Amino acid sequence: QVQLVESGGGLVQPGGSLRLSCAASGGITSIYAMAWYRQAPGKQRELVAIITSGASTNYADSVKGRFTISRDNAKNTVYLQMSSLKPEDTAVYYCNADLVTIVTISPKNYWGQGTQVTVSS
Repeated sequence: QVQLVESGGGLVQPGGSLRLSCAASGGITSIYAMAWYRQAPGKQRELVAIITSGASTNYADSVKGRFTISRDNAKNTVYLQMSSLKPEDTAVYYCNADLVTIVTISPKNYWGQGTQVTVSS
């Protein structure tokens, strides 16, 4: 069974940094795009950053220049380095991936369980 397990969330002061990790497991043969989404209380889930299998990246305007997405294909892991954090970055951050396993024919989309990031003084 596929699992996406996030880690690295927590409480940080404004201006601080955090690094989120998301490790995928469960008979995976190929991973295509990997992404980070976030959902703040009372708001819709939004795309934060995405990275393709070819390492092309795209970011939400609100995080450009502050966040960096990267991946380690050997470890089936995607990272989100967050710097210059603002209170408005407070949200639950979710990992997302399109991947193929030993039992699937075409890519399917999977979500992690989420990790809380709180930016507050």
